[in-house]
Amino acid sequence: MTSISSVSEDYPSDLRALTSLRAFLALGVVLFHYQLQWDPAFGFSPIIERSRLAVDAFFLLSGFILAHVYGPAFAAGTFSYRRFIVARLARLYPLHLAVLGGVTIMVLCAAAAGVRYDPSTYTIEGFIKTLFLVQAWFPTDVGYNWSGPSWSLSAEWFAYLLFPAYALLAMKMRARPGLLIALGVIGYVAIDAVYGVMAGQVLPRAEDNMGVLRIAPAFLIGMALNGLGRGTAWRPSVAIAACVASTVLLLAGMQLSLDDRIIVALTAPVVFCWSMLAKTESEGLLASSPLVFAGEVSFALYLAHMPILVAYKGVAAEMRGVDSGFTMTPAELAGLFVVTILVSVALHLFIERPGRIAIRKRFDRRPPSLLTTPD
Repeated sequence: MTSISSVSEDYPSDLRALTSLRAFLALGVVLFHYQLQWDPAFGFSPIIERSRLAVDAFFLLSGFILAHVYGPAFAAGTFSYRRFIVARLARLYPLHLAVLGGVTIMVLCAAAAGVRYDPSTYTIEGFIKTLFLVQAWFPTDVGYNWSGPSWSLSAEWFAYLLFPAYALLAMKMRARPGLLIALGVIGYVAIDAVYGVMAGQVLPRAEDNMGVLRIAPAFLIGMALNGLGRGTAWRPSVAIAACVASTVLLLAGMQLSLDDRIIVALTAPVVFCWSMLAKTESEGLLASSPLVFAGEVSFALYLAHMPILVAYKGVAAEMRGVDSGFTMTPAELAGLFVVTILVSVALHLFIERPGRIAIRKRFDRRPPSLLTTPD
């Protein structure tokens, strides 16, 4: 999950609309998992079901934002890979370790108390891979429940390590961002075909099982979208109209339950058009402090909501003497959501933010005044 403030040619330093977009994306993932828990009699939303594909929008955003933050330095020859990796570690690991630690305590307590859980998804191998964020790098038939959503962090980490290669390609093709987008699309189609043969699934279904393949083309397309935006000039009215149209088109595709790959394709114009709101200074409500703060908390919400849900269902199932697959009432889900929001805000304020600053102060040699920037 990548932060959204620094300096890039033609874009403002702070892309607040894209920060707010992260809040909506994280909420969509939470609602997707919640919908799996309630009784179908309460209704089913195709939009919520397809919100699981918000992860692909996060991958596009990562490529876009890292091009925004580090592209100028890379082009100028002042890019520091060491500083970049320290910043990425500082971004991911404080919260990752906190959530993984919480899940570990939960599993150990469950084992000590004789609580029923599936040991096949809580293995030592899975813990080690999750700890080092490599669980999505290898073929596997087992889904790891150690901090489940962190498979996408594993994919992000893979892209971060390869960032110089991505940046070099983007720099070589900076005058032809459309061609770079086409290259990313061709790569996506090719990888999807290979993954289909290998796993029998479409690429947007890749998670623990080679989820790195899912980010590889999306990250490049995100960088290309940044290059396209730098060379594009729109009036505010055009940016607003394009933002509304692209968002409505995406939601319509989700409601119609179109193919996963089509939904992923429709997220790219949304990311681009929301970025143009920032460029044309027409973000409006999307730049409001509450929405931006929600976007900043989105990483904690995304990472913590599943462990909290699993913990609640495990405890509730034991107390009720039922299987943990029981359906939850709307009141239960509403209450759990409130608790999850409060926990996520606390994690952001007391773990994620100070942890990031502490790591960068320890390993980054720049003056302290520069270490509070979220790049």
